[in-house]
Amino acid sequence: MSFDTKIKVILLDGLEPWQELNVTAFLMSGIAQSGEITGEPYEDADGVRYLPMSQQPIVILTADSEKLKEVMQKATARGMEVAIYTKELFTTFNDEDNRAAVKRFKTDELDLAGIAIRGLRNQLDRITKGLEMHR
Repeated sequence: MSFDTKIKVILLDGLEPWQELNVTAFLMSGIAQSGEITGEPYEDADGVRYLPMSQQPIVILTADSEKLKEVMQKATARGMEVAIYTKELFTTFNDEDNRAAVKRFKTDELDLAGIAIRGLRNQLDRITKGLEMHR
């Protein structure tokens, strides 16, 4: 199956492994809300049904703080769908506090731990060119 769009998660270099997993999970929950990302539910041979997952591959990259902000600015300027996770969210424990933590900062002041972007393949590839794959 071919897609016009692509999904990329960009994580801040230097996060702890548990933080990388946490940020990726939260960011993808945001991306899952956009468009028709998920496919049909899964079902095993016993007839047990499981939740659907993304139909598209998801690329995980890393970047330093400056490059992360630059990519986010380019993505939002092009109207791409962006999910953000700021460092402050590591200290909050519910959705209301999460939103309040983000609301305290202007866009250029956000202390990003990661972003997820869904956009047209060629545009997204251009704005993330040079970023390293997550290892």
